[in-house]
Amino acid sequence: MPLIAIRHGQASFGSADYDKLSDAGIEQSRRLGRWLAAHEPDIAAVHVGAMRRHAETLDAIAAGYAERGLALPEPVVDPALNEFDHRAVFGSFMQANPEHPAVRATAGGTKGGPREIFALLHAAISAWIEGRLGPAVEPWSGFRERVRAVRPALMRQAAGATTLLVSSGGVISQFALAALDAPDLRAVELNLSLRNSALSEFHALADDLRLGSWNALPHLAESRELWTYY
Repeated sequence: MPLIAIRHGQASFGSADYDKLSDAGIEQSRRLGRWLAAHEPDIAAVHVGAMRRHAETLDAIAAGYAERGLALPEPVVDPALNEFDHRAVFGSFMQANPEHPAVRATAGGTKGGPREIFALLHAAISAWIEGRLGPAVEPWSGFRERVRAVRPALMRQAAGATTLLVSSGGVISQFALAALDAPDLRAVELNLSLRNSALSEFHALADDLRLGSWNALPHLAESRELWTYY
């Protein structure tokens, strides 16, 4: 049975309250709910992070599910599935590196297109993983361990029943990193590759969760305008 890991729908990037889904994020998630109801109607357990964007994504998925006359199980809310504090990571990086090309190209993260924003995110997360940010930021090792600590229980759950997980890119990337036995810096590409509301599958194999699929958008196959990264 799979563990179906869902990255939250598009949040409010660039606004004062990032942790709120945009209208597009709600639509992405609702369409995902309809797709899951048609293709994965027997979800037996739901685990979700404790952030607002996680809850709003799950609510929209449940609404789409309900359109098919189905209901999801009561979710288990787990703060260990919360994303790292991206504002602290990016803010610390920009403060320490005001002349970095990616910081200058985005005017401190306030402007720029997808290419410029990607470069800034890549540089900041890489610096965080390598321990080059200040003590006010949650250490990479701490984030990694708190996420990986929940994997055994989810593996046992997924071994017996289809399980839905709703969280963030950094968290789901930790699952993939462990499944692939990949070095920590690969988390940057894994994290930044995940689209909003994307579906990834993990399977309980060989006493661990192994990657079955990554970053799929079957519910948006005919709606490219709803493909977003942030």
